[in-house]
Amino acid sequence: MKPLRAFAIVVLASLASACATQPAKPALPALVGAPEANQAARATALAAFPGWSMTGRIAVTNGQQGGSGRIEWRQDGARYAATLSAPVTRQGWRVSGGPDGATLEGMAGGPRSGPDAAALVFEATRWRVPVDALGDWLLALQRDGDAARFGDDGRIDRIEGEGWVVSYADWRAVQGVELPGRIEAVQGVAKVRLVVDDWTLGAAAP
Repeated sequence: MKPLRAFAIVVLASLASACATQPAKPALPALVGAPEANQAARATALAAFPGWSMTGRIAVTNGQQGGSGRIEWRQDGARYAATLSAPVTRQGWRVSGGPDGATLEGMAGGPRSGPDAAALVFEATRWRVPVDALGDWLLALQRDGDAARFGDDGRIDRIEGEGWVVSYADWRAVQGVELPGRIEAVQGVAKVRLVVDDWTLGAAAP
């Protein structure tokens, strides 16, 4: 096993409890009106906050190996910075980028850059994570070509795009806008699960 991959597996696998269940929050009431219109209104409201951040817990698996850790995502327009770390050891890595490409830092061998953030993460860790799409998918926003499905409560329940199926649950109101508290992205045997501890709209740039 390459040292770079071994380091990533140790960081993630050392924290099996990072996505432990939190006490359930009261569910929001069902929405009234056409789901597509409600989603469009939510997207318009979020557009007023080009800067935002979230902190929480992430669990990943590639079908054979899995692990978990803490995640912090900061978005400023088209630019993002995501940090994944083990709370106990403080080891971790950071991927940042935008339209001009991405950089992965914190791995053995030093920083590496390239045009595709997901490819950088996969090469270093063997984890499939849709990094470039997460800026929209974390907010439950469709990208061009995505298909959406709505639940019985009128909220977006699933987004399908780029070979991924992204599901949402545990909606909560954040600064007047509804955002999901649980997000799960699946592509074949690859799975990424996020539990959000905190959303902030209007965050400072990464």
